[in-house]
Amino acid sequence: MRLDASGKVSLDHIYTAPDPRTYFQVLRPLGYRVPQLAKPYFDKLIKEYRETEQVAVPKILDIGCSYGINAALLKYDVTMDELYARYDGSGARTRAGLLERDRDLSRSRSPAHGLHFTGLDASAGALAYAREAGFLDDTVNADLEANDPTPAQRALLAGTDLVISTGCIGYVTERTLTRVVHAQDGRLPWMAHFVLRMFPFTPVEEALAELGYRTTRADGVFKQRRFAGPQEQRGVLDSLVAAGIDAGGLEEDGWLYAQLHLSRPQHR
Repeated sequence: MRLDASGKVSLDHIYTAPDPRTYFQVLRPLGYRVPQLAKPYFDKLIKEYRETEQVAVPKILDIGCSYGINAALLKYDVTMDELYARYDGSGARTRAGLLERDRDLSRSRSPAHGLHFTGLDASAGALAYAREAGFLDDTVNADLEANDPTPAQRALLAGTDLVISTGCIGYVTERTLTRVVHAQDGRLPWMAHFVLRMFPFTPVEEALAELGYRTTRADGVFKQRRFAGPQEQRGVLDSLVAAGIDAGGLEEDGWLYAQLHLSRPQHR
């Protein structure tokens, strides 16, 4: 088992396959569930944004979107259980066959209220699948930790109303979020990030505050997934201890946990 610098097991290979089967087949035994737990919070935030800002079709940027999971859940009201069953490998479908079935899903489950989803990710393969399937409307294949967006990428990022993520903060930092905000030419999109407890959010919060944001943390914690094994659990517990975070009753019991951070313009 190879661990990354944070102590988590490296699952890089599940994000680069040409279709989502590997992603779901690896994560299903681990009980990965944070997108499902995040869904009602995102739904509520979208509804509030529509009503407050009078925007009929919000433009949502999902950072670290992989195969467009959050978009599928929010646009087409599927569940993680449905997606696990959908990509379980049965039926020996080809990538083309999976895409055909997923396009049928996106056509048959048009959302009651329009949503425009842009996905930002470093995996070109995952983005291509999500776009072809109809989960994502636009894609930005970029590493904004290392580079400013190109003019074409900046144009796709511009006009974002809401920025969401479910697990990428910690690998993605304030550098990416600052570049996303700078692409808005003065607008401040609302943000909602589910962040593993092992990753400090303070640097992100401070950077956003300098841009004009006020950040609050929602009550409670959210299960992300089970540990892949004792070695990963030890690595994460070591990271939590180093950060001064008490893992009693949470990570000590075998699950990774996330917290929800909500950032809005200070005048909101």
